[in-house]
Order: sequence, then C-alpha cells, then structure tokens
Amino acid sequence: MNEFAIQGAGLGLRRAFIGPLSGHPPAQVDFYEVAPENWMRIGGRLGKQFRALTERRPFVCHGLSLSLGSPAPLDEAFVRETKTFLDRHGIARYSEHLSYCGDEGHLYDLMPIPFTPEAVRYVAARIRRVQDILERRIAIENISYYAAPGQEMAEIDFLKGVLAEADCDLLLDVNNIHVNSVNHGYNAAAFLDAIPAERIVYLHVAGHYVEAEDFLVDTHGAAIADPVWRLLDRAYARFGVLPTLLERDFNIPPLAELLAEVDGIRALQARHTQALRRYA
Repeated sequence: MNEFAIQGAGLGLRRAFIGPLSGHPPAQVDFYEVAPENWMRIGGRLGKQFRALTERRPFVCHGLSLSLGSPAPLDEAFVRETKTFLDRHGIARYSEHLSYCGDEGHLYDLMPIPFTPEAVRYVAARIRRVQDILERRIAIENISYYAAPGQEMAEIDFLKGVLAEADCDLLLDVNNIHVNSVNHGYNAAAFLDAIPAERIVYLHVAGHYVEAEDFLVDTHGAAIADPVWRLLDRAYARFGVLPTLLERDFNIPPLAELLAEVDGIRALQARHTQALRRYA
C-alpha cells in the first residue's frame, strides 16, 4: 500500500494535464484525485505517464459508477477490478457518491436516494460489502440533488444514518452543502455543524452555476463562489485543517488558473494553521 498520506490542497487530474504534470508536478498540489473508471484500462504512453505520477505524488480515487443506491445487484466484478487498480497504484483511499446512476444501464447522472430508514439499511449493506471486497474503508460523498422523492428523513439525518450503519468515512463536499441549502431552503452552517467530525477524511470544493436566486446547479464548471469559500473557512474552524481538493469538470481553464485556486485553498489552510499555533 502507498505510504503517501494526503494532506494540504489537491486537484482533480484531467488527461489534458497529464503531460505537463508528469514532467514537473507543481509544488502547490499536494495530492491528486482521479475516477478509477477513467484510468483503470488505460495503457500505452498515457498509462506510463499516469504510473509515473502515482509513484511521485499521493493519489485518491473518487468513483462515478458504483451506483450504491441502485436497485440492481452490486457489480462485484467492477469492485474487484477497482481493487486491482487501487493496489497496482498504491492508492489507499477510495470514495463514491451517496447516490445511484442507473439500474440495468447507466443514466450518466447522480440520482438522489430516497431519504428513508429502509434506504439507510439498504445502502449501508452495499457499502459494507464493497469495503469487504476492497479490504479498505471507503468514503461516501454528500451529493447535490434537485428533488427528494419519498422523503421521510432530513438530508443530514439520512447521511449520518448511512455513515453509522455502514461504519464508513465521509468525503464532505462543501459546495454541495451550499447548493442544497439554497435549493432546499436550509441553513448551510447548521448542516455543516451537524456533520460527525470523526468521519471526515477530506473535502471537495468546486464552482456552480446560478440559474436563479433560489436555484443553483452543481456544474463544477466555474471558480469557487464566495459563499463556498466562507463555508470552507467555517469547516476549517470547526473540524481543523483537512485535506481539500479542487474539482473542475467543465469549462476547464488553463492549468495556471486552477493552480491559482489551489493557492487560495492553501492560503486559507495556512491562516487556520497559524491561528491554531497562536492559541496552542
């Protein structure tokens, strides 16, 4: 297993960046994140460049197609293929969305799981099975959602219920908290404060699209908005300085522009670290 531990500020790796990064990885990026589905069957020159980078920098994997809430049987062959990929590259940390993406085929979108006690038990059992096959704990991510069919529980209670029942970790997406709080009319700070700190392994931040004053779309296609920066600031104040990854999946700018946002994350982390030292 890779002995690299993630810390600091990270960046989602895109194929367009692999050439420049493999030659001289920027110092301000402490770790990288990839979707295993996008890399596990890649060979040739690109596969060699990826391997060279995983040997030099810490990596985490964030899955796209495990479909934890799907009514279809768990794709255990895919989970085993993922384990092979994780082991080959020495990647200890794997996360997935608390959602589903299809039944007997992929919808290519992340659909909300009904917030019900029955769904808590169903999803938690599938997460435990995934952890057994992977021989490692996984983290689930709180997703953005635009409808809550069959809702019997608050979102925060559903999330905490799955974490406890599955005994798994949490990838806390700060942008998703803000997006959901606007779209569904709840207090983002109160939601953040209710998160069980001991479950969090790292954070996501990203940009979103403002469709209307009361409707945001989680696109990962823009710079981090001011309310998300403020919520990240609150997360560090409450939970300590946690590893934080910048996501950008759409309207991808030049690498230098993304690195400037990574620098912003590092600056906020440094400010909180200095404050802790002053009061230690």
